[in-house]
Amino acid sequence: MRAMTENRSNRIAPTTLDFDRQRRCGFPEVVFGEGKSTEALAHIFAKLLERGTDVLATRIEAATADVLRAQFEQLAYNPTGRTIRIASATPDSRERQLVGKVSLVSAGTSDLPVVEEARETLDWMGVATVVVHDVGVAGPHRFPERLDELAGSDAIVVVAGMEGALPSVVGGYVDCPVIAVPTSVGYGANLGGIAALLSMLNSCAANVSVVNIDAGFKAAYVAGLIATRRAAGAKR
Repeated sequence: MRAMTENRSNRIAPTTLDFDRQRRCGFPEVVFGEGKSTEALAHIFAKLLERGTDVLATRIEAATADVLRAQFEQLAYNPTGRTIRIASATPDSRERQLVGKVSLVSAGTSDLPVVEEARETLDWMGVATVVVHDVGVAGPHRFPERLDELAGSDAIVVVAGMEGALPSVVGGYVDCPVIAVPTSVGYGANLGGIAALLSMLNSCAANVSVVNIDAGFKAAYVAGLIATRRAAGAKR
């Protein structure tokens, strides 16, 4: 009975990968790593790479990445953003040029893990990024001093915890969509990011939209779609 139990626990859960997603949606499937076994992740990565798909996996712990690195020579792990990237061997993957511009703005250095998840996502999408760190409203002079760096952005992702005020400030300065990401950074009444989320949802800046708490991937993906579609339109 013990042997049967061990065999069952070692089985890889059945996985149905969506290889048609790039045709339908513009980009291939992204792997959400949280809760998946190392064996399951290795199986998924191998299948994606067989199809010439560059791998992006989010919410991967360092210990898991260390095990997977032994199986995938090209694996690149971002310990801050907790992402894995593996480039396929296709010529398109090696020669791709970055398009558009998405700026990433953080309120504080404690928000860096969410910013890094977003940055890795945009790089995987082939979108150029500019990162402006630590310009939260506690020092209101800091953001206007960096405003020139945001010029020409197709979209701006603003990451903030605490009271979540920064996206409204940014929205009042720029002429592009602002995607706000509330983070779980803050003291007790922040309620794990709920206070920042509610503040951002009530923003009076008309160009601000909001994604879920700590959802750096989601914000970056939406911003990346805006940038790539705008670039495609300019070519036409």
